[in-house]
Amino acid sequence: MATYTPMIQQYLKIKAEYQDAFLFFRLGDFYEMFFNDAIQASQELEITLTSRDGGGEERIPMCGVPYHSAPNYIEQLILKGHKVAICEQTEDPKQAKGVVRREVVQLITPGTVMDGKGIHDKENNFIASLTAFDSQIGLAFSDLTTGENLVAICSHFDEALNEIYSVGAKEVVISTDLPDEWKKQLIDRCQATLSYEQTTTITQEILEVVKDLHDERLTSTFARLLTYLQRTQKRSLDHLQLVKVYYLQDAMKIDLFSKRNLELTETIRSKGKKGSLLWLLDETKTAMGGRLLKQWVDKPLVDREKIESRLAMVETFIANFFEREDLRTLLKEVYDLERLAGRVAFGNVNARDLIQLKKSLQQVPAIEELLQTLQNDVYLTKPLDPCEDLTQLLDEAIVDNPPLSVKEGNIIKDGFHAGLDQYRDASRNGKTWIAQLEQQERQHTGIKSLKIGYNRVFGYYIEVTRANLHLLPEGKYERKQTLTNAERFITPELKEKEALILEAEEKIVDLEYQLFLELREKVKNFIPRLQILAKQISELDVLQCFATVSENRHYSKPQFSQNGELFLKNGRHPVVEKVMDSQEYVPNDCYFNHDRQMLLITGPNMSGKSTYMRQVALTAILAQIGCYVPATEAVLPIFDQIFTRIGAADDLISGQSTFMVEMLEAKNAIAHATSQSLILFDEIGRGTSTYDGMALAQAIIEYIHEHIGAKTLFSTHYHELTILEEQLTSLRNIHVKAIEENGKVVFLHKIEEGAADKSYGIHVAELADLPKSLISRAKEILSELEADKTDMPNPVVVKQVVKEEVFSDAQLSLFSEEEPKAKKASALPKNVQAVIELLKTMNILEMTPLDAMNELYKLQKKVK
Repeated sequence: MATYTPMIQQYLKIKAEYQDAFLFFRLGDFYEMFFNDAIQASQELEITLTSRDGGGEERIPMCGVPYHSAPNYIEQLILKGHKVAICEQTEDPKQAKGVVRREVVQLITPGTVMDGKGIHDKENNFIASLTAFDSQIGLAFSDLTTGENLVAICSHFDEALNEIYSVGAKEVVISTDLPDEWKKQLIDRCQATLSYEQTTTITQEILEVVKDLHDERLTSTFARLLTYLQRTQKRSLDHLQLVKVYYLQDAMKIDLFSKRNLELTETIRSKGKKGSLLWLLDETKTAMGGRLLKQWVDKPLVDREKIESRLAMVETFIANFFEREDLRTLLKEVYDLERLAGRVAFGNVNARDLIQLKKSLQQVPAIEELLQTLQNDVYLTKPLDPCEDLTQLLDEAIVDNPPLSVKEGNIIKDGFHAGLDQYRDASRNGKTWIAQLEQQERQHTGIKSLKIGYNRVFGYYIEVTRANLHLLPEGKYERKQTLTNAERFITPELKEKEALILEAEEKIVDLEYQLFLELREKVKNFIPRLQILAKQISELDVLQCFATVSENRHYSKPQFSQNGELFLKNGRHPVVEKVMDSQEYVPNDCYFNHDRQMLLITGPNMSGKSTYMRQVALTAILAQIGCYVPATEAVLPIFDQIFTRIGAADDLISGQSTFMVEMLEAKNAIAHATSQSLILFDEIGRGTSTYDGMALAQAIIEYIHEHIGAKTLFSTHYHELTILEEQLTSLRNIHVKAIEENGKVVFLHKIEEGAADKSYGIHVAELADLPKSLISRAKEILSELEADKTDMPNPVVVKQVVKEEVFSDAQLSLFSEEEPKAKKASALPKNVQAVIELLKTMNILEMTPLDAMNELYKLQKKVK
């Protein structure tokens, strides 16, 4: 290091403290990067990689970006999950002795970025921290853009992982000794950037924010997060709200697999919002309301009183159409108060933001007056605070259309500050005097083209064209500059006025900037009031949104049963119904009671079994977030959890097959479901052989029926399982109706009692336009198989091969602990024995699917 130049040594010293970040090192008008940072940044940002002499034997890799365009490049790196340390010159180069002093003034990370493409209006940008205790895990979240802070205790890591996934935290702060497997899960499952902070000590600054916490584990968990934020952001965090404790048992639990399968906030295929339940519901008019809506969808309530208070307000809005429409119009004019408060605290708010704040606050009295006309004593007990003193301050201080920059003047209104008015008067009078002087000089000299101009080099000047120079009296002006076609002059009086004007303008700009900073500090004092107002307005926005959707989509108000009964009349899948648009959605009923806890659903593919199952779950979720539901009549229990196993997909991240994913999701439901839960199982067992799959499916059904008692929708193509209705008292068969007309299948999408007569699988293949010869051959094979059903096992006598321990925390075993003894080789035909020997020698894992098919064909020929 000693061989490098002093500047490179300074760079390396600072870089050593920020090993996991790109160091943007300020040199003049550029941010430069060196060594590996330069190599990687040139690739990530697609900028030119150069080099420079750093004092060593070899040239140092270097790349850089102009400081004025740096935000765009920083944003690109943050979106890719990187961190950027901003290193600025903290000393005037003119006064520096040796290398100019430089320091990192901010570390920008995925969880701490305040604006740009990574910040979406209707989504929080949470950063999380995780702290492991003896048997539990502390979890903390903070959104710097809004100041919202949350903490919770999780009983195990999977629960914490689910919470981090649900809120979409892009960065997780942990200790260095966290298990490597947990770190891997956070990166793979949550796509999170990991950061490290060892300190969990409560400082005086932290004490105020955590004063409502009474659990030492929660306090230390949040202390880790806040210490990290203070260390990396190096600026005011005055907008951080008091930490709120939330309890996982206060909300319906939906694991990350079920949220994905039900497409609550994003679709499975596109990972986008369109097509999700959130997309259907989002009729909010404010960014704050949009974020709260997502939080409510992620965490449906289990407290009946709170649910019904929301429903009552939705009912009020539905009953008052015109008032609701007026409210929606007013809400359109309300700015994002939460994020504005964050920008004020961070110091990056501008005058236009404050004008938006003023306009937002000006809507509050009208909103309050409108709400007073509504008859609802639950949500309207506390009046809205219009912050009139802040509104008045902003109205008196800032012009209606200020510039974007806060350092160029023209921000503060006349009459707000006496000193500023004096400078402006001097500036305006001086310019008026110059305009009058120009007219006077034209009259005195008779030169109509004479003009007084200004540039930054020479200041004010009198310009006379060469053709008119002879008209000037000798010695009247002092020559200043000669141009091709004109001469420029000055006078002592003109220079005196110039000094007055320029001094006034310079002082105006400086004073306006200082006044703006003072104004921003005054606005800081209103942050707590603004955050309370934001919460009230966002709740009203979400509730009017529920009312709007419910009325437009013809939803009905749900009722809640005390005895666990569930009854949906003409229920629909809310998202599918909207996507179908002009097409008519076929509604269906659903009924559960004490004697009817499990529904075994049979019917062909594409007939709507999965849609039917999902619509029941989505209806329950809508009811428990306080929205009306897509049914003409709905009576529901309050579910504590929803579990799903829907769709076939390998888990490429953890290298698990479709069948293993099926079994793990089934295990999760069986291990944690209660009698108050809802379980959706779609085609369990299809990932393995027919006999294995059927045995597992039956065993799972029996286990849920006998040991859990959860309301369960179980769809299957194993028609043999329908006989279980005779064996299990709470299981009923239902099926999706389909009919054949002229050899073609017609899906009626209608749920009826009883079992389906067949699966119509070949008809579905025919709809997919497979070759006709293939379809004909399949029908022949099917006829042969149906004629030889004697070899098929009776599922009732299939032993329960899946025991309770299969779904314990142990790794699922592919084989039984006790294998039945193999039959003696002598009992097998020679050709069969030969096939077995060949199978033992095959390396199946190295075969392509085509190779495997060829080998299978050869083996089949040997045993025929």
